Amino acid sequence: MYHFIRNFLFLLPPEKAHYLTLHIFSFLLKIPGMSALMGSIFKSNGIDHAVTISGMTFKNRVGLAAGFDKDARFLEVWKALGFGHVEVGTVTPKAQPGNEHPRLFRLPKDKAIINRMGFNNQGVEAMVRRLENRPRGLIVGGNIGKNKITPNEKAVDDYLHCFEKLYELVDYFAVNVSSPNTPGLRALQDKDALKEILGILLQRREKYVAEGKTSKPVFLKIAPDLTEGQLDDIIAQSIELQFEGIIATNTTISREGLKTDNTKIETMGAGGLSGKPLKNRSDQVLQYLHDRLDKRTILIGVGGIMSESDARDKFEAGAQLVQIYSGFIYEGPGLVGRLAGVKI
Repeated sequence: MYHFIRNFLFLLPPEKAHYLTLHIFSFLLKIPGMSALMGSIFKSNGIDHAVTISGMTFKNRVGLAAGFDKDARFLEVWKALGFGHVEVGTVTPKAQPGNEHPRLFRLPKDKAIINRMGFNNQGVEAMVRRLENRPRGLIVGGNIGKNKITPNEKAVDDYLHCFEKLYELVDYFAVNVSSPNTPGLRALQDKDALKEILGILLQRREKYVAEGKTSKPVFLKIAPDLTEGQLDDIIAQSIELQFEGIIATNTTISREGLKTDNTKIETMGAGGLSGKPLKNRSDQVLQYLHDRLDKRTILIGVGGIMSESDARDKFEAGAQLVQIYSGFIYEGPGLVGRLAGVKI
């Protein structure tokens, strides 16, 4: 049934289809009994394979990746569809419109998406107001970034600002230094810049814990395009700073091995590629990290999860949680329940 609906949605521009779908789901949830009906239709009701990781109890191991709900506007929808956690954002201190349209493209032959959204969001204050009324029973992570106009040498101020504003409203943080759509952002994955940002955030967390607040886990979201040397630097940072985990991976700038015509891809321009073509590289990065990190470090697998076997590959490569994005678009809400049933 979803694939029939998807054919209609794919007639619309991607961003318009995205928000139309979410607003329809949100409207339907206002009808009494609709949440239970949606759960039954998409087989997300009763999926309870609870797991406790870094002090957080997840209903199941399946999450929604950052970028799908940038402003935490649809949390009730994600809960109704059976997600164990949702990562909202990327959020920046100030609202920003993101890059010019068009900036989101489908590659149906590849089951892939290219986006160059550019951290479009309403700003951290708007997110704060929404999270103050967040639904219970859903783990929410805050994916934080810097504004486009903020120079890299002052990026730490933006990350700290978002961290402070969201600290008591989210369950964990994801530090995004790996989007290809904000100029210069990926340079923050270099060891010195990364050490400064993570060091400041972890120091602020220590201060909060000393004041009696709960310690919130900090995860680093990395790109799939890093060299082994760069991955080794991140591993060294993980050991030295002892942040909780790594989210592997963000979108890729690679266009290798695509079935879509090259001319069409060139007309789409720059942006991060997600979906099925990302899976193998994402799995490789995940496995590389797992083989070299101590077991204390939590790994979250993201990239190209379209089926139960894809999720199983992530778990076998060392992931303890998985997140989906493009898979949700191509396979529909029923994918959540199927992935939640995968045993590890």
